[in-house]
Amino acid sequence: MSDVTKSAETLAEEKYVGERPPSLVRQAFKLRRTQIGAVLALLLVSVALIGPFLAPFGSTEYVDIPNTLSVPGTVFGTDYFGQDVLSRFLFGGRTILILAVLATSIGITLGTTLGLTAAYLRGRADEMIMRALDVVLSFPQVLLSLVVISMFGPSNVLIILTVGLSTTPRIARIIRGAAMSVVERDFISAAEALGESRRRVVYAEVLPNVTSSLLVEMNLRLTYSVGLIASLAFLGFTPEPNAANWGLMIQENRVALTEQPWGVILPTVALALMTIGTGLIGDGFSRVSAGIDRGGKGE
Repeated sequence: MSDVTKSAETLAEEKYVGERPPSLVRQAFKLRRTQIGAVLALLLVSVALIGPFLAPFGSTEYVDIPNTLSVPGTVFGTDYFGQDVLSRFLFGGRTILILAVLATSIGITLGTTLGLTAAYLRGRADEMIMRALDVVLSFPQVLLSLVVISMFGPSNVLIILTVGLSTTPRIARIIRGAAMSVVERDFISAAEALGESRRRVVYAEVLPNVTSSLLVEMNLRLTYSVGLIASLAFLGFTPEPNAANWGLMIQENRVALTEQPWGVILPTVALALMTIGTGLIGDGFSRVSAGIDRGGKGE
């Protein structure tokens, strides 16, 4: 084997070992902020997934005494329409969480693929991809979602696709920026010299070295997706008008806020805690990937 081949193979094995996902995750979860965020997020996820099995009433079951606190068998009384507030709350998080996770998954998959492709190919391909994404990025995410859903009617599939596609350009720009310096490194040239396919170079060589940026962006976009889907529900863009949904609960009960505040307080606090939790997790990953508190001694 020639010295050139040996050198190429040595360079091909070069990686940012300290930046690989397991190491990054372990370091991030040593931070207090990440631990607090994980506890908050896990609490809300548990409420969303397990809550329906613990609800004392059905999600649309009427207790017959609307807007009342002292109804036998209820903890937080009934809402503006006479439905049990606690039961609606326990049922209301699952839909938002599932839609947000699916939408974020679509955005992460497409955004990462486009960002890596643009950074690796560069030149005209980079310009075409990024300018096309800039067109989508020029529309505010809420406005774009409202226009699309207004045209075709609300459905869970459409909400997932709209939120996911509107998230894609933002993720692609971040991943492209992180990958631009990676594609210039020697081990990428070595992998190409060894005859590896473009797909393998992108996903086996470039992608592992932008994982820190990807994890931070994933947490951030999940937070925005939860807020956006809840906002759409608040505005009435849901497939089932009376379905249990935290955003819809706020919209339904805001008119009776002074008389029966729990119908608004519970979902509002839940959405706030979910946002804070995922935000703290993302901040922990961001601090570690930037070299701040990398030893895990920070807050």
